[in-house]
Amino acid sequence: MNPFGWRAVTRTQWAVFASSTLGYGIYYVCRLSLSVVKGPIVDEGVLTEAQIGLVESGLFYAYAAGKFANGFLADRVSLKRLFAIGLLGSAAINLALGSTGLFAVFLALWALNGWMQSMGAPACVVGLTRWFERRQRGTFYGLWSSSHNIGEGMTFLLTAAVVATWGWRAGFTASATMGFAGVGVIWLLFRDRSAVATSSVSVPDDPGAKMVGVEQWRVLRNPVVWSIAMASALMYVTRYAVNSWGVFFFQHARDYSLVTAGGLVAVSSVCGVIGTISSGWISDVLFRGDRFKPAVLFGLLNLAVLALVLWTPKGIYALDVVAMVGFGLTIGALVCYLGGLMAVDSVPKEAAGAALGVVGIASYLGAGTQDILSGWLIGRGREGEVGAATYDFTAVGWCWLGAAFGTVLLTLLAQQLHRGSATLRNG
Repeated sequence: MNPFGWRAVTRTQWAVFASSTLGYGIYYVCRLSLSVVKGPIVDEGVLTEAQIGLVESGLFYAYAAGKFANGFLADRVSLKRLFAIGLLGSAAINLALGSTGLFAVFLALWALNGWMQSMGAPACVVGLTRWFERRQRGTFYGLWSSSHNIGEGMTFLLTAAVVATWGWRAGFTASATMGFAGVGVIWLLFRDRSAVATSSVSVPDDPGAKMVGVEQWRVLRNPVVWSIAMASALMYVTRYAVNSWGVFFFQHARDYSLVTAGGLVAVSSVCGVIGTISSGWISDVLFRGDRFKPAVLFGLLNLAVLALVLWTPKGIYALDVVAMVGFGLTIGALVCYLGGLMAVDSVPKEAAGAALGVVGIASYLGAGTQDILSGWLIGRGREGEVGAATYDFTAVGWCWLGAAFGTVLLTLLAQQLHRGSATLRNG
């Protein structure tokens, strides 16, 4: 036993955790490749800003639908196969995109990539929920959530370097190569629950299909889950505003090179690892399992640092770094809390995938709508010809700040609903 009273973590549990974290991190490499190459694609006249926004929204809308469907499916199927097939398909799509420049092909393939990407998180979250007891779950979920930031850091550093050296087509090829390697890691290390009959971990028998269906239906009627989902939707607006448009913003609003702009967004991703890893432990230990209070706190801090990102005067690189450090720390924590942990904690283990599906469809509808709206607003703020344009980011900046403020309000609403439901149960 360790100081927190946890059951000893077995070798198989560590293997599941490690493959989930690394594998899902590489999912992000295959998801964010377009964020790095959009500057060169627009500058070369391959696609316009509005077309880029539509292409990325295609991924998010497909991801939203897929995460909802695959969340429910993950409660019933082989998690290992679901996890591996999704990354294999995503890597193949990245490889194909390096050989085309047609808008229709980009839109269709990137939307398909969204569906493949939607297989990863349900497989990981349901797997971690099954393999780790509640007293450990916050900490290990927080550690796993750092996979987002690991993937973002790899993308904005390694992929950006490849694009700067060999062009945007090579960036897609590099992402695909990492994706294929990730499939091998998943297949070697990830384990389904059915493969641990000799494990020392106490794992309950598979629930019957009828019981799973009943619990999943209860999730769909749970107002706490839906409030968390709406808060996550707005949080994903701000998260993907930076992930999708951060490099573009720093290139055109601050006049940084592609590598420097990518490095700034990578700083946010790296610091997001700290925020994500610490968030689960903070809620488990400092707040005694309460996720709502730290979520509100980090939401307010995120609003403040996002304003700093947008309003820092041009030419103060150190202040841009500080702003991105703060954004990474706060958004990393919010992804852990609102992006899944709070919803999973609010429902029985048998319906964890369904809860994640509800949060997922709301989150990525928000992310997709953000890309359409951001692309349109940024395009409206352009002056000059393609390749030599200047941009006014005022309107889109207020849009992003409004979403951050809404995240805080909806988290407070979820907290009140949770208290009300707890009072009814206890009464």
